[in-house]
Amino acid sequence: MSFAKLAQNFLRRQARSSLKHNRLFNGVSLTSPHRAYTIGPFHHQETIEDNIDTPFDFTKDNYKKVEKILAKYPTKYKRSAILPLLHLAQEQDAGWLKLGAMNKVAEICHVHPMAVYECATFYSMYNRRKVGKYHLLVCKTTPCQIRGCDVLIESLSQHLGIRMFETTEDGLFTLGEMECLGACVNAPMIAIADYSNAPHDFTYDYYEDLTPKKLLQIVEAFRRGEKPTPGPQNGRKGCEPLGGKTSLNTPPRGPCCLHPDLNPEIKKQKEAEEAAKKQESA
Repeated sequence: MSFAKLAQNFLRRQARSSLKHNRLFNGVSLTSPHRAYTIGPFHHQETIEDNIDTPFDFTKDNYKKVEKILAKYPTKYKRSAILPLLHLAQEQDAGWLKLGAMNKVAEICHVHPMAVYECATFYSMYNRRKVGKYHLLVCKTTPCQIRGCDVLIESLSQHLGIRMFETTEDGLFTLGEMECLGACVNAPMIAIADYSNAPHDFTYDYYEDLTPKKLLQIVEAFRRGEKPTPGPQNGRKGCEPLGGKTSLNTPPRGPCCLHPDLNPEIKKQKEAEEAAKKQESA
């Protein structure tokens, strides 16, 4: 059998194996219009809450934010504001994007609606279906995997009675996942998007150094309407070691920064030189 034939057979086997393996990925069927890491389908599906006739407009306060966002970009490039405006619309609508919201963003940015639809269905941070008041986003990238994120997901799933990408019956919690959230030293961690006070207030906080027990305590605090303190949950400060700093405990010996505003000694020396020059000129 020729090499080309062998290669062709190998690729066919790989394709069949890949299709079988990927048919279910992260709890989401890849043969369905849904995708992993987000809530909602690739294409629009008419519902009572989200259809071509569902109205949307930014609030008066949010229009002030719209103006600030647009001011960051040249007049001819308003399309650059699509992503931040979609975020603003999602925050206002308690965590998800309606068709009317995307059309409003297209109107403001002077682009075809399809340009906005493409963004909303490509980026995983935009939800095309309603989420709970608290969107629990578990990081599943390598450091968090090593530190036990799967145990956190299992604990949340059993405690809340939902699977990944589902919402509790009371509408409080939606379970989701995210790629690396950048707090790898403090793994495992989750981000919690709080839409309970939308559209007036929105928070997106990290809760780090978690154990299943501590995570469930945080979830129950949110259920009671409380606001747990974000950040590390094991007592450490920032990303420092749990027992405190082990290095950089004394001022650096140099070479020091020569900028006078950042180095007091250089500043004093420069001031003395300027004073001497004034005396000489006088």
